[in-house]
Amino acid sequence: MVGEKNRKNSFYELQPDLVLEATEQSGFRTTGEMTQLNSYENRVFDIRLEKTPGAPERVIAKFYRPGRWNADALLEEHEFLHELAAEGFEVAAPYILQSGSTLGVAGDLFFALFPKIQGRMPEELLERDWKQVGRLLARVHSLGARSEFKHRPVVGETPFSPWETLELLEKWISPEMWPRYEAAAIELLDRIDDEIDRGEYQRIHGDCHRGNLICFDERISLVDFDDCGMGPVVQDFWMLFTSAMGEDERDLLIEGYEEFREFPHHQLAWIPLLRGLRILSYSGWIARRWDDPFFPKTFPDFGSYTMWAEETEALEKIAWGLRLAPPSDDIN
Repeated sequence: MVGEKNRKNSFYELQPDLVLEATEQSGFRTTGEMTQLNSYENRVFDIRLEKTPGAPERVIAKFYRPGRWNADALLEEHEFLHELAAEGFEVAAPYILQSGSTLGVAGDLFFALFPKIQGRMPEELLERDWKQVGRLLARVHSLGARSEFKHRPVVGETPFSPWETLELLEKWISPEMWPRYEAAAIELLDRIDDEIDRGEYQRIHGDCHRGNLICFDERISLVDFDDCGMGPVVQDFWMLFTSAMGEDERDLLIEGYEEFREFPHHQLAWIPLLRGLRILSYSGWIARRWDDPFFPKTFPDFGSYTMWAEETEALEKIAWGLRLAPPSDDIN
């Protein structure tokens, strides 16, 4: 426990000198100029390098939150990125360091160095863009299906089961809201256990929302594979769906996907379950990060009655919808 506490303190109080020293020892000559980038989970820095023939101008240093992933899990993410890069995907695959590995250790923290990708987030997705994103996901999933992760997270199971998360949240949720929240969550989790087929899980991006799409002129690619793991392919679809999104856009996304790969249409019935799981898991994620000084500042309303009333109503709305819909096994 003392070692874990020290690692967390090193992470919370990460000093620029350590970041630059780790980058230098990995084979890059820095100018000393760097900027910290926004990241809830890790500490990420944009570092300017000295002008050297054949060397990049900048490098992105990612220092991983201790206790989240072990070395094997981090290396699996890196290997997946290198597989994608080898197939021509425009992804930021980590550099191989002077140690011969993509994963470095500075003090007692894991880190990796990535090329800086010059692109932009799409302001809006047009018809051709939806089909392109569908084709992109199909190609990622086709590669992902070639093998399995052994150490990465599994949707709905690890790193924490949703039942463990529900137990954790009892001490955070307003007592007035807990009975309603618990009842809705149990109804949701029972349906997840009964209806989602883990046998269909494969390697996926895991956190595919619009903020993780990046445009290179007319081309679209994916960034941030920090949550890649084993899960259903529809997990990489539903976060792209917004309330303003019509069926036409969804059909275009699936149409583009099916140009390369068959889409499992029966998994669309799992989307409400995955939405509910995300609500529960997100609250659990904040609760488990509360000792990080960054989180109380970023989520000042966490734990308030108003916040839990909204979360409870969101879960109840999903649970009510599930009662009206037949089990997904009846749809298949």
